[in-house]
Amino acid sequence: MRIGVLTGGGDCPGLNAVIRAVVRKGVATYGHDFIGFRDGWRGPLEGLTKPLGIAEVRGILPRGGTILGSSRTNPFKISGGVEQIKTNLAEQGVDALVAIGGEDTLGVATKLHELGVQVVGVPKTIDNDLSATDYTFGFDTAVNIAMEAIDRLHTTAESHHRTLVVEVMGRHAGWIALHAGLAGGANVILLPERQFDVDQVAGYVEKRFQHQYAPIVVVAEGAQPLDGQMVLHNQELDAFGHVRLGGIGQWLAQQLEAKTGKEARTVVLGHIQRGGTPTAFDRVLATRLGLQAIDAVNEGDWGKMVAMQGTDIVRVPLAEATRELKTVPLERYTEAEVFFGS
Repeated sequence: MRIGVLTGGGDCPGLNAVIRAVVRKGVATYGHDFIGFRDGWRGPLEGLTKPLGIAEVRGILPRGGTILGSSRTNPFKISGGVEQIKTNLAEQGVDALVAIGGEDTLGVATKLHELGVQVVGVPKTIDNDLSATDYTFGFDTAVNIAMEAIDRLHTTAESHHRTLVVEVMGRHAGWIALHAGLAGGANVILLPERQFDVDQVAGYVEKRFQHQYAPIVVVAEGAQPLDGQMVLHNQELDAFGHVRLGGIGQWLAQQLEAKTGKEARTVVLGHIQRGGTPTAFDRVLATRLGLQAIDAVNEGDWGKMVAMQGTDIVRVPLAEATRELKTVPLERYTEAEVFFGS
């Protein structure tokens, strides 16, 4: 078979490890031919390709980002987009697609499968919010980056007796904030899944100062106060209908400074969480997912996403994996609350 590979949505560490595994096993074990589609769904939509063979995937295992490029293109929002993809796949002689991405990229893959395109999905998102898989690659790296930042911020917060608010990624799911906050010893963690009371957060901050320590508050970009709306850069939507988030950290720091009388500063980690070399965990997970994905393609097991359940790599229907987001359950947040303000 001739197999197309694409990476869509936000980039993250581990994408190249998947590409490498798919191509290496696909060529060496099954004798398949590969073509890379550039910049997510824009590649098959506009016929943007690049060679993808053994030579092209050598040395890419530790590299962050994606050698294929990415975008947030949604062919279902473009007139005639789906038909154009089918035409381009036929002209390129592509028999099947391996789509590597998160909820939006795999949502497109799900719809294309229903329309007859032979596709297998691989779950990628630093947010760890895809259903049917315990972990997505990229998450562990993002958490470790955020944790290291929090570790460093403890010392400067103590030196200046100030509150530091650390804003991390997480639009609708607070997995990064939860894990990084717990691992970094944050004094308050705020998630999109549960609205927060600013006065209660200020109380936690004051209690921390009473213990002669400076507080670290970790807040996901999608977190909301009880009586407010999401803090947005603007009201513009991307191709999948998402607003651009950011600003909750600065807003919260101003509120805490006014309520406690203690200086508060904000650190927005932003795309730092997406960049750089993947952790060992993400390299291994991405590689295992890639190996299972090419097995599924070789067997013609279309419309499936490879997933991690426990320590096993399994296959689940794409529709099941993209039906709803995996958010932080209340009991997990309750575990973290033990440390708030202490």
